[in-house]
Amino acid sequence: MRVLDLMTAPVITAAPTLSLPDAAHLMRSRGIRRLPVMDGAALVGIVTDRDVREALPGRVSSLSPWEATTRLAAVSVADVMRRSVLTTTPDADARDAAHLMLSHRVGALPVVDDQRRVVGVVTVSDVLRDYAYEDGLKPGAASGAEAQA
Repeated sequence: MRVLDLMTAPVITAAPTLSLPDAAHLMRSRGIRRLPVMDGAALVGIVTDRDVREALPGRVSSLSPWEATTRLAAVSVADVMRRSVLTTTPDADARDAAHLMLSHRVGALPVVDDQRRVVGVVTVSDVLRDYAYEDGLKPGAASGAEAQA
């Protein structure tokens, strides 16, 4: 199986100048946990929901809600994104992509074409979904493991 068969496309991306609150809202509203960061057509980083959470002020903070909101609005995706991004291609073997994610402990790989344009994203969930339903079971259908539980 190829990455093309598993990836999500089109991919939702963010600009490096996007504020952290806006990135958090985008991820929450779209039900995603990772945003490839694009500067024009170039992939320059990736930001995850974890990166965003770690940049947020803690619940126990000496900042007032107004101060926290003001400071957070000044933080951009570029300030917290990971600049070193592992990628894969649409024609890559899905097992190789899964191995890459596992060995580097990442949850997703942007999928780039021959011109290095981001054409999709493949996640650990995509790989697990394919594995879980490879025998033809539909999501929500009872399996032997569920029937015994």
